Amino acid sequence: MKRLPPRPDLGHLKKQAKDLLASYRSGHPEALARFRAALPAAAGHGDAAIAAMGLKLHDAQSCLAREHGFAAWPDFQGFVLARRALVDDPERATLQWLRLVYAGDIAGGNHSARPQLAERLWTDGAMAVGDDLWIACAVGDEARLRQAITQDAGWVHRPGGPLQLPPLIAVAHSSLARRPVFADGLQACVALLLGAGADANQRVGNRWPPASLSAPDESEGLSALYGAAGQNQHAGMARLLLAAGADPNDGESLYHALGSLECTRLLLEAGARIAGSNALYRVLDLDDLPALQLLLAHGADANGQAGDGVAPGGAAPLLWAIRRRRSLAHVQALVAAGANPADRTADGAPAHIQALRYGLPEVAAFLRERMGAPEAPTDERFVAACAQGDGAQARALLAEAPGLAEGLTAPQQRLLPELAAQGCGDAVRLMVRLGWPIDAKGGDWDGTALHLALFRGDAALTRFLLEHGARWQALHGFQDNACGALSWGSINTPEPGGDWVGCAQALLDHGLPAASPDPKGSEAVLLDGRLMRFSDEVMDCLLQAAAPLR
Repeated sequence: MKRLPPRPDLGHLKKQAKDLLASYRSGHPEALARFRAALPAAAGHGDAAIAAMGLKLHDAQSCLAREHGFAAWPDFQGFVLARRALVDDPERATLQWLRLVYAGDIAGGNHSARPQLAERLWTDGAMAVGDDLWIACAVGDEARLRQAITQDAGWVHRPGGPLQLPPLIAVAHSSLARRPVFADGLQACVALLLGAGADANQRVGNRWPPASLSAPDESEGLSALYGAAGQNQHAGMARLLLAAGADPNDGESLYHALGSLECTRLLLEAGARIAGSNALYRVLDLDDLPALQLLLAHGADANGQAGDGVAPGGAAPLLWAIRRRRSLAHVQALVAAGANPADRTADGAPAHIQALRYGLPEVAAFLRERMGAPEAPTDERFVAACAQGDGAQARALLAEAPGLAEGLTAPQQRLLPELAAQGCGDAVRLMVRLGWPIDAKGGDWDGTALHLALFRGDAALTRFLLEHGARWQALHGFQDNACGALSWGSINTPEPGGDWVGCAQALLDHGLPAASPDPKGSEAVLLDGRLMRFSDEVMDCLLQAAAPLR
């Protein structure tokens, strides 16, 4: 594995990736050998086969990252930037590293914790440990904490350190609990602190913006239990805290513990209230049938309403399950627990019709049978055929009633972006071909199908929509256009295997202006009159489009 210097240069590493790609495209044996050795897709292939793969910049970046022991370029890039920052500003090194260990609600900011990166910096010796008690809390150094308690028993009750945390909060919220090498030590520290008298209900004010580290929001207290069970989903720490009297109804733990069946069960058995937590909606978002069944078995109200802003239009859980295109088993579990199969959407459509609209014929048949409802009207059968990608049936219905597409209601039109958000590309293509308004808005952020395709990195669907009249200038609910959707998607990669470079090229081919470098030299590019950030590969694509003009 290649080693980095103490002060690595990200710009130099980016150039190395571009040089590797250029050598690959020139057929240099050394470049082909490097890809074969480091890139899983090229492993075991001969030179000719690797040359024929048409590898791109992200492949070269991935190769370079893997040669240095990282699974992906974003991880490698984050490590380089973090290590450089620690070296360049040693006085702030501890705070900078702790901001990787703790999420923004604890550390101040809107960032997520990055435990893998924090661990790598730790194991590479980039952190000077010394006698810092707050680093000891973050890594679960039981011996160091025991020494501190022996010297000052009151320490367990006082906030301190760069993040002004009480020790129990500092331990329970450390994201290093998600890393096997630290998990047991952090659990031992929780036991030690509780045994030394730390309050199991220790809290700190939320530091998420607009609050901050210097001005936390004390009305939104974040408990130690929320860190253990919710943020880190560490059942061992959660069990210790609950046994010591931690309140399971802290407003955060149950909602965030979903995803860990063991932590969810611990909280429910300790008396966590499901009502008012939005947990039922959250578990439907996660597509976790066992957790749904667990919540229902502990009395979750299958007809309960979500809190403000969770489910548009106040959709009941059954309708939310349909909108998220959950399985028949999910719907049957809800109905068995008392969900009303006669629920209607805001526009008055019964649940079985809503299931047809989302391409769920089995769910629709189950609900229709429960209700003894008549067959769906022609327009809804047409919508259902489109949602299932059944072109033959849709066209047959359209032949019988030629005005179906022109008569689509607003909720029916919204299905175009709704299904694009769910990755139902075949359905979206059929709907567009049969007359759906291409700029219809929907989805969680009131975007067009184009916005949702860009967000997912679906290059083929992006190109199809542009070819059929979608406008990149159209605004979504956050008052940004296609550039914003491409920016967020390419940086955060919400879908594995997304092709955001292909999306960018499709936009360029359909009128998006080329980008230019920021005149002030930042990592952003100037696009359509504003500075924006994208993934490195997308930025290269956008910049290269202007190359012939310069």
